[in-house]
Amino acid sequence: MVTLHLDKSEKSIDTAAQIIKDGGIVAVPTETVYGLAANALDPSAVRKIFSAKGRPQDNPLIVHVSSVEEIPALVENVDERMYLLAEKFWPGPLTVIQKKSSLIPSEVCAGLDTVAIRLPSNPVMRDVIRKSSVPIAAPSANSSGKPSPTTAEHVITDLDGKIDAVIDGGECDYGVESTVITLATPVPMLLRPGAVTAEELKEVLGRIEISHAVFEKLDSGEKPLSPGMKYKHYSPNTSVTIVKGSFEKYRKFILSQGDDVCAVCFKGEGAYFKKSVEYGEEDDSLSQCHGFFDAMRKVDEMTCGNAYVRCPNWEGAGLAVYNRLLRSAAFKIIDLDYNIGIIGLTGPIGSGKSTVSSYLAGKGYYVIDADILARRAVENSEIIEKIRLEFGDDVFENNVLSRSLLAKKAFSSEENTKKLNCITHPEITRLTFLQIHKAQDNGFDVCVIDAALMPDWGLRYICDKIICVDAPESIRIERVMKRDNLSLENTMSRINRQRKSEDYRKCSDYTVENFDENISKKTVERIIEYERKNRNSVS
Repeated sequence: MVTLHLDKSEKSIDTAAQIIKDGGIVAVPTETVYGLAANALDPSAVRKIFSAKGRPQDNPLIVHVSSVEEIPALVENVDERMYLLAEKFWPGPLTVIQKKSSLIPSEVCAGLDTVAIRLPSNPVMRDVIRKSSVPIAAPSANSSGKPSPTTAEHVITDLDGKIDAVIDGGECDYGVESTVITLATPVPMLLRPGAVTAEELKEVLGRIEISHAVFEKLDSGEKPLSPGMKYKHYSPNTSVTIVKGSFEKYRKFILSQGDDVCAVCFKGEGAYFKKSVEYGEEDDSLSQCHGFFDAMRKVDEMTCGNAYVRCPNWEGAGLAVYNRLLRSAAFKIIDLDYNIGIIGLTGPIGSGKSTVSSYLAGKGYYVIDADILARRAVENSEIIEKIRLEFGDDVFENNVLSRSLLAKKAFSSEENTKKLNCITHPEITRLTFLQIHKAQDNGFDVCVIDAALMPDWGLRYICDKIICVDAPESIRIERVMKRDNLSLENTMSRINRQRKSEDYRKCSDYTVENFDENISKKTVERIIEYERKNRNSVS
């Protein structure tokens, strides 16, 4: 298929309208994002939308009209509240759901008994609807799951050769999809936030509810009642994680993650980072709406391993950005706002670090074991898929990831080790912060992070102090041989693959010489108690 690239002249609009009349599909600008338009009353045309986008069949579409007078034929009975909403917000970025009429094909509504209707304000879109003489079904004109398109270039990148035409109407005004509210529930419910805010809807409707799916994943088996409610959506190819906290905390966090990350931040903040994309003013949620999807597309141009997005305030229109961001990040969040002391515990193999860690756990300290988190990280389905793409099927046995085969391949070269770390470290980091908050929520004022790889760990900076447990090599060799029933040759091979003792000592504030484990454990406890008291006296 050859995609026609049209301008917004009257001739082009006539061409687009004729394509739609003939059962084709055309990308058309709206004030929110570009929509992929087809005759909403033609099931075969609607199916072309799903095919071109690669869109799941259970994801309903929005029907666009050019005037309020077109609505009665599309719904079972017009709810008088729709007219109140229309008077206040239409034409504009609001979609209203009601019970559908028999005129609406099931393909449009994904089998639901409701239909979502919107009267857009963009004059190009309204002219296309008017000249087509039919209501138009139009989801965002992008590949399913990818960031929504706010320019014709975005549409062409995703769908060129898959659709009949695209009208270039310039940048969209708002940059995020419309607000969706349903009137088909006992209390009107906000299903998808947008530029029309919950507060504005309450002024017209009085009481409204906000769907749990605005902030959470859909429950297993729960059908989406509106576009944009799917688990992962609006996402670039690069892995995205939300980061909550002040800019200073965010800056320190990003700088600790190495060079292969992209900071997605607010205007004026990008200069602090090697790779960055800015997506609006910190205190201007409408500017964030306008810039968010474009920023998500620019992330992939950065060719970085991971993108960390500074979290917006989710009041007003900011809720629309936060909602899209949650789905773009597949609900992965790192919260840097905590008030708890953190002690790092590290040391080379055979030093007795694990014994010290177990002792502290037994004494009531909250211990975070980085090795356990590393194992949990590779149980994540998204991580497993990335490992499969990077290292191939030969690290799997009976379609189950083999940690031993992965370790053999990943640690065979420095390059492979770096690739694995790029995949797993962001998840280990996220899990670490979850544990820090769990410790705080359970009343602990200090937690201990047990991490053998502390010298290579970007989050060394969050530790108030780091303790190294070490011992002479001869003692370490003896301990490892006895503990793991290894030969001297195999023991030395394992020790030589690790960093030297000096590296652990250099990254630490204290070094505990672990000749006698009983003495060493008490020494470590005294250090932590000293740091706890010192922190409390300062605060």
